[in-house]
Amino acid sequence: MVRIIGWLGFIFGAFVLSLLPGAVWAGLLTANLKTGVETPWSVPAALVLLWLAWRFLGGEGPWKPSEARRAYRRALPVSAPVWGWALLANAFALAALVGLWIGLRHLVKIPGNPLPDFSHYPLPVLVAVLACAALVGAVGEEVGLRGYLQGRLERGLPGSLAILLTALIAAPGHALTQGFVWPTLLFYLLADITYGLTARLTGSIVPGIIAHTCGLFVFFFAVWPADACRVLLPWTDSGILSLAALAVIAAALAVGSFMRLGGLVRPPRTPASAR
Repeated sequence: MVRIIGWLGFIFGAFVLSLLPGAVWAGLLTANLKTGVETPWSVPAALVLLWLAWRFLGGEGPWKPSEARRAYRRALPVSAPVWGWALLANAFALAALVGLWIGLRHLVKIPGNPLPDFSHYPLPVLVAVLACAALVGAVGEEVGLRGYLQGRLERGLPGSLAILLTALIAAPGHALTQGFVWPTLLFYLLADITYGLTARLTGSIVPGIIAHTCGLFVFFFAVWPADACRVLLPWTDSGILSLAALAVIAAALAVGSFMRLGGLVRPPRTPASAR
């Protein structure tokens, strides 16, 4: 019983950890919007806090060092070939996910991702704010979910099951802001499996952070703002069929790239220091 409670506590803590940076960023951005985001002071403030959290969760910094936290953070260096194949696989996966999201928005009425209206702000400010939002979201999820949680699950479960369970545990966090509707849950399940697979095959969350940040920025900047203009279409529409074909091709290329990545490295076991 004590062991079960310990596991549940760790899962809950990792889940909260994945959401906390985004919540802090949302508070900073809200305050910044009230004072005028033409001076985006929330960006450097968020980056400083994110860096301190990164150091602490990696067992580094002015506080007491922790080998366990360093191992759980899972921010290990990887070789150049691993970097290349990991980023290529994620680029193809991103293309497939973009096609899937746009196609689902044309087929099913879903709430979507609510974003502040930045249309009247200068482009440099918009890019800085969205890039910071993407980085904060990516680091929070990769450290909390793929580092701490998935790394812990991989100690006692097959890698594929650990990836799937991590994605399922993350689902309520996505649904809190976008609704418990199957298209949204399906999209995020596939996205989380992609990043989980990246962490598993590379043995590090660092490539996933880069890929995740780029993916969020693409959606923040180009995909989600256009959702309000999308209209429902029949599945036989030529545009829908083209999106589906592109998504399938990109997904196939992503699978092939992940298989090539898997041939480069053997998924490592979680270090004993994190047990």
